[in-house]
This record gives sequence, structure tokens and C-alpha cells, in this order.
Amino acid sequence: MKEKLSLRHRLSRAWNIFKKKEVFEPTSDYVDVGRSWSHRPDRTYISTSNETSLVMPLYNKIAIDVSSMSLQHARVDQNGRYKESIKSNLQEVLSVEANIDQTGRAMMQDLVMSLIDEGCVALVPIETSLDPNKSNSFEIYNVRVGRIEQWFPEHVMVDVFNEKLGEHQPIPLPKKSVCIIENPHYAVMNEPNSILKRLITKLNLLDVADSKSASKKLDLIIQLPYIVKSNLRKQQAENRLASLEEQLATSDLGIGYIDGTEKITQLNRAVDNDLMTQITYLTTMLYNQLGFSEGVFNGTATEEEMLNYYTRTVEPILNAIVDEMNRKFLTKTARSQNQKILYFRDPFKLVPVSQLADIADKFTRNEIASSNDMRAIIGWMPSSDPKADELRNKNIPEAKQIPASDIKKEIKEEEKDVKEV
Repeated sequence: MKEKLSLRHRLSRAWNIFKKKEVFEPTSDYVDVGRSWSHRPDRTYISTSNETSLVMPLYNKIAIDVSSMSLQHARVDQNGRYKESIKSNLQEVLSVEANIDQTGRAMMQDLVMSLIDEGCVALVPIETSLDPNKSNSFEIYNVRVGRIEQWFPEHVMVDVFNEKLGEHQPIPLPKKSVCIIENPHYAVMNEPNSILKRLITKLNLLDVADSKSASKKLDLIIQLPYIVKSNLRKQQAENRLASLEEQLATSDLGIGYIDGTEKITQLNRAVDNDLMTQITYLTTMLYNQLGFSEGVFNGTATEEEMLNYYTRTVEPILNAIVDEMNRKFLTKTARSQNQKILYFRDPFKLVPVSQLADIADKFTRNEIASSNDMRAIIGWMPSSDPKADELRNKNIPEAKQIPASDIKKEIKEEEKDVKEV
């Protein structure tokens, strides 16, 4: 990545993938600020079949946990270890402001929600310092998540929100400048016959059954005092049924009458089926394949369960996103300069206070972290004592510094004593 350009230089060379169009047209009495919406137009909406089911909390949980990771445009050493963060426009996009509507974290949550729902999405650099079609070395000023509508040999048709017009707009973009991210759990979540799709189908069937059971239908059978076989008797039964329906419909209290020889059997009782059994089975299979457990949702998961969840569910998605960013947003020159996009997870976020003191003691005693490092984790201000920034075991007293002249003098005195003996 190049060094940060001046504002004047940036404006003179800036490139926007959308055709520039003036939005503000001032007049004497009114200023047209563009189209208006009753809802947020850039918001990602989940597919109807997924949104109406009970898997929406699953999507939201994964998206929140992935977006809680810290993404850094960093420089690594020769062994690939984190060295320092780079102050760049890309770092601003990832951590502060992704676009005019979203912060970096909101963009990541939008990206993961769309990725899980669609199976494959695009992360599009909207404003860049140079035309991506003419140069591979460009600064990125903002990005947006787009839905891929069509695939071509070297291009993709992406439906992305145009903030200049305030609406979604399909636009062809080269694959080399757009991050195309595929869900690593595609076989489990997005395939037509995957576990998640089958679970969604069963949940929708259960919703339909619940709607029918909660409708205003009475589900009654009326036993008439005569055998209904001939056409005349059938016509009499239909007339009797129509009469009873009219009584119930026109009565304010829903009351009707029947003959003393007629009997009514009510059928609106629970019908036994294996829908819930199948849903429970599919849910268990889905959790097992993704590394979930009930404790992850209700907050009672053990340390091993959370580690399994982050390792098998969250980190594969993060790796897919970061790998594609490194490939498309960083040039070969930048990568040769040891630049890399990394993600970090706070290992102390789930540690209870009762264990934090013991961890702090072990980290400082083994010279892994300084006292100020641990104070920052707790949320306290750093200490002004210079020793608080030293990687030193505080339980071992410091060795006294003896001047070299005194050491030489003591050595000579010892040699003199040895000769005399």
C-alpha cells in the first residue's frame, strides 16, 4: 500500500465505481437531497425462507462473534509474527469507518450475515485512489458488501448499494479487484440438500401447522339423526350446515343451536406427528457439524465448548475473509514488504475475575506481559512508574549494580590474599 496522500491529491485522483451524479441541486426555496425511503435502503435483508424460521438467531450469533474480532492492517516479521499496526486508509476502513453508513464492525456483521445467507458474497471497494481497471496499486477509502448476481470468466455482476443515488444498483466488476468470499460451511449451510436447508424446511412446515391450529376454524363434525346417502339427504345436511354457520357468523357472541338428536364432535386437538422429532434431530446434527452447543446460546458453555465453537465455526469464516482481503486488497509489493491483514481475539474476554488475578501473576512472573499490559486488560489507567512497563519478575529482587572499578579492585585484593597464603 502506498503512503497516505494529501486531501487535495486524493480528490484530484479519486475514483468511484459508480458514475458521478450531482445529488444536491440547490434552488431558491428547496434543496433536493435525493430519493427518500421509509426504511434503511442499504440494510441487508435475509431471504424470506430463512428470516421466518428459527435459524435467524444462529445467523446473528455467528455474525456478532465474527465482527467482534479485531482486524488490523499490520506489518509482520520474517517469521510471520505480528510486529506493528500500519496507519493507512485500509486500517481506517477495517476499524473505524467502512462507508458513510457503516462502521468497520457493522460492515463485518453485514458481510457475515450476507455470507451465511447467500453462500458467496463480494466485498467491493467503492472509492479508491486510482481506477482498479488500470492499476493494481490503489488506496481504498470505503467498501460495501454486494450480492453476486452473475458470474463471468473475469468479471462478476454485483448488486451493491450506490450511496450517491440511494439505491441498489447492479454493476460489472473485475474479479481481481473485488473480494469474492465463499462460506467455508457452504456444504452444511447453503447446499440445496444441506442440513440447514432441511431444518429450515421443517421449521417452515411447523409454522404452517401452528398457523392452522391457531386459526378461527372450529373443526367440528355434526352427527345428524338420519343416514346421509341419497342426494336429498345430502342436500338437507348441507342446508343444516349452512344454517349453523350463519347462526355463528351473525351472532355477536358466536352462539348457535342444534336439534336434540344431533351430536357434535370437536376435532381441534393436537395431532401427533414427527415434525418436532425431526427438527430436534436436524438441529443436533447442525450443531455438531458447526461445533455449536446449547451452552453457546444460553451463556453456560464451558471453556472447552467455547474454544470448540471459535475454532470450528468462527475462525474458518474469519480466515476466508482475511485471506481474500490479503489477496485482493494488498499488492504483491505490499506483501513483499511484510504487510498483512490479521485478526485478533481478546483471550481475556470470557475470563472471570476470580481467575484474572492468577493469570496476571503468571504472565508478569514469567515475563510475558508487563504490569501496564495487564492493567490495560482490566481497564485501568497505566501506571506512571517506569518499572510498570518492564518485562521483569517482580518477585525476584534486582541485582545490585556494582561499578566495574570496584569489581577490579576486589579481584586484585583477592589475588593479593591468595599470594600471601
